[in-house]
Amino acid sequence: MKKNSFYLIVGCIALALLAIFWYFVEVSVEVHRPFIIEAAFIVAIVIIYFVRKRVTDINEDERSAKITEQAAVRTFQVFWVIFCAFSIGAVMQILYVPTFPREHFEFHTQELLGPKMMGYFQLGLLCLMFFLYVAFRIYYARKYGDWETDEE
Repeated sequence: MKKNSFYLIVGCIALALLAIFWYFVEVSVEVHRPFIIEAAFIVAIVIIYFVRKRVTDINEDERSAKITEQAAVRTFQVFWVIFCAFSIGAVMQILYVPTFPREHFEFHTQELLGPKMMGYFQLGLLCLMFFLYVAFRIYYARKYGDWETDEE
């Protein structure tokens, strides 16, 4: 298995964890079982460990180091802008005080982007970071000629 395939699998596992977290926290409110969520996270880490052992192209030469460096820097540069924009919006949402009378406020307490949803968005952004890193690895591998043929 190639490194980029491994990173894509890790991103998909993170998306699956996000779905599991959402299901057990939001959908099955009557079944309050944090152990299931914790066990799912540990199982995901074990799966990632075993999948990592199957990666075949772990040769660290100068070109591979350069590709990894460029992909990491570009991922960071794009991700911090997205994460900061989200964080600013989240803070503004938390600090928002409605200007209408108090009796109308009780009807508008259910917000789509309330503090409860921020954790889900942050997990989603973490998944985005994995996929950004894979995209930049593929781009820089092609730019620096790391692959003769591209399987990804």
